[in-house]
Amino acid sequence: MVKTSSSKSKSEDAPVPPANAASAKRRVLIVDDHPIFRDGISQLINQEPDLIVCGGVCSTPHALAAVEELNPHVLIVDISIHGANGIELMKCVRAQHPKLLALILSSHDENIYAERALRAGARGYVMKSAPPEKVIEAIRRVLDGRLYVSEVLGSRLLRSSLEGRGSPRSDSPIGNLSDREIEVFRAFGEGRTTREIADALHLSAKTVETHRARIKEKLNIQTAPDLIRRAVEWVNHEANL
Repeated sequence: MVKTSSSKSKSEDAPVPPANAASAKRRVLIVDDHPIFRDGISQLINQEPDLIVCGGVCSTPHALAAVEELNPHVLIVDISIHGANGIELMKCVRAQHPKLLALILSSHDENIYAERALRAGARGYVMKSAPPEKVIEAIRRVLDGRLYVSEVLGSRLLRSSLEGRGSPRSDSPIGNLSDREIEVFRAFGEGRTTREIADALHLSAKTVETHRARIKEKLNIQTAPDLIRRAVEWVNHEANL
C-alpha cells in the first residue's frame, strides 16, 4: 500500500464528506522527499473546494506505484527526490502515463531546470518561494490543460520561439550540461563519491567518470578538485535561492 500524506489523516470522530463531493474533487499526488513540506502543501491544497491530496510519496518508485493505485489527476513533483530526480520521473510518467498531468514545484533554479522539466513532460514549473496563491493558480492552470511558467521564463521561451531557436539558453554555463550531467554534477556537489553516484543512479563507475570528464570540458575545468569546488559552490548557491 502507498503511504499517503499525513495531512490527510482524520480522527474517527471527524465528519466524512459525502462520497459524491469527494469524487468531484480533482486528485493531487505530492512527490517530495520532505515530509514537513508534503504536509504543508497538502493543507494548502485541501483547503480548496475543488482539489484534494490523494497521497504523498518521496521517490520515483513510490510515485509510479502511487499513480497506479491512486489514479491522480495531477502530480506535484520536486526536482530532488529519493532515487532518480524529478526530471527522470517526468520521463517515466510520460512513457507510462502520457495523459497524466504534472507540475514541478521546486527550490531549484528555473533558469537551469524549468525548460528541461517541460521537455521531459511537465506542464509547469513553480519555485517554492512563490506565494501560495500562485501555486494554486499553477495547479488549476495545468489541470485546465495549459502551461504555467513564471513571467521571466515565459518571456525567454517566447523570445526563443520568435528568434527561431529550439530552446532558450541559460545564462549559466551549467545550463549547457545534459540532464544526466547535471545530476552527476549535483551529486559531486553534495559530497558523494564516484561509487556512491554510480550506485544511486544505477550506472557503472566508468560511466560516471565519463560524465565527469564531459562536465569538466563543458565548464572549462581543468582538475577534479576544481570540479568538486565548483559543484559545491553551485549546490550551496541553489540552497540559498
